[in-house]
Amino acid sequence: MAIGFEGVRMTKSWLIVQIALLAVMQACALITERPAEGLIVHITKGMISGKTDGEIEAYLNIPYAAAPTGERRWRPPADAASWSGVRDGTQMGPACPQPVRLAVVAGGVANFQSEDCLHLNIWRPKGAADLPVMVWIHGGAHVIGSGTFPIFDGTQLARQGVIVVTINYRLGALGYFAHPALTAEAEADAPLGNFGLMDQLAALRWVQTNIASFGGDPARVTVFGESAGAVSTMTLLSMPEASGLFSAAIVQSGVNLLPPRSLTEQEALGLAAANAVGLGADATARDLRATSADDWVTVAGVRSGGSVNPFIDGRLLRAPPYRGFADGEELDVPLMIGANSNEASVLLAMGLRPEIATAYFGDQLTEAETVYGLPATDPEFARQALGDIWFVAPARWLATETSDGAPSFLYHFDYVAERRREKSDGAAHGSEITYVFDTTEYYESVVGELTPSDRVFADGLSACWASFAKTRQPQCALVPGWGGYDPQRDEVALFAPETRIVAGFRQPILDLILSRYDDLPH
Repeated sequence: MAIGFEGVRMTKSWLIVQIALLAVMQACALITERPAEGLIVHITKGMISGKTDGEIEAYLNIPYAAAPTGERRWRPPADAASWSGVRDGTQMGPACPQPVRLAVVAGGVANFQSEDCLHLNIWRPKGAADLPVMVWIHGGAHVIGSGTFPIFDGTQLARQGVIVVTINYRLGALGYFAHPALTAEAEADAPLGNFGLMDQLAALRWVQTNIASFGGDPARVTVFGESAGAVSTMTLLSMPEASGLFSAAIVQSGVNLLPPRSLTEQEALGLAAANAVGLGADATARDLRATSADDWVTVAGVRSGGSVNPFIDGRLLRAPPYRGFADGEELDVPLMIGANSNEASVLLAMGLRPEIATAYFGDQLTEAETVYGLPATDPEFARQALGDIWFVAPARWLATETSDGAPSFLYHFDYVAERRREKSDGAAHGSEITYVFDTTEYYESVVGELTPSDRVFADGLSACWASFAKTRQPQCALVPGWGGYDPQRDEVALFAPETRIVAGFRQPILDLILSRYDDLPH
């Protein structure tokens, strides 16, 4: 998933109620900005117009690859076609196909969507020259989300002196899909199935080729993502194909230490999904492509077996991403890594079974109960433990594995808006995003009014993330002296109402959790 709000009791009904509010917000995004005559940038495929608020310029809905429609569905992304004249870059384009009612969880409403969605958006300060670039990969369980959503509006973050890029990539069964018929038609060395991941690579290549035209420095590109976007970022870090496409990365609540599916397993899910749309086991690639995109959105749950993630196709993704880090073969770039204090609340609200927490600890359950100070039968045990198992402990693992190369900086996010703290269980999954992007108007339209202190914190966190993109070392007024992670000191930047550096952060329970991971070095 991608976003939760601190202090809000997460229920399915609450998530659905927000759709109307988000639709209004999305329709009004950047409404105060105006098209500017002469605000035109020349890029490799043509000219694109933009708009400005006087300080920040926005260039929206720029195609970085050809539309993956018709015969191009379930194929690697191809170059976008050139265009003549000036392309209008003043309006957001469509989201990729996804379940509309769930998109609110990813920070917006995808009521405007199309398979022709491989577009990106750029915000830059007026007069930008050789500025660092931040490329955002949105979350949403690889099923929902879009770079067009208002929570990812790059206007405020760009005020920190960076260029911000948000991208779309294919989702669900259109983005992560394998089927024997598609495998049979693919060229011998062509990557299989991980089309969303291929799209992300294509977008990063586009940035390398074109970002200088917007005043960006292609040698200083930071990829950052949350949840599924963080899983994607971690996956890219493990891939030789991504070498040279970025020089730093930020992984927010998405260090995935679960074994990916194999191509065989993914093909079996693809056959089940095809059956759900009325196609037999003998369906051809042409048969598959003749179906409606809407059919594949509705069967996403059937074909995913409960989750959608990059899988081992043997060509693009050859091993679990965590294996590259464990073996020291990851791209050696500076990293920021972290998780939030209330990660599991949104997952439990969406149907995650709390007994998974007790099953995880096995014969060490009593020890876990002692450390948490809670019986395993208490719902609070599941909320705390699942957040630690899936997010907090893996973040420390990744920081440890990368600590002997380029510096890694580990954080824990526990900031809750001032007026919501009394009823809060902590910072929910994705709640840091509105502070990173400083999209406080979006927050207030959905959740409630922020205080001046909250706004100061948002500006400070946004500046912190931007400083990492600028210098590869977070220069944070919120938390001075935040240094590279050293497993011996185990120092974590704790972003909270009283932000500070904490040594030995929650060591007993995180040590216990990490000791139980299978197939990982300890």
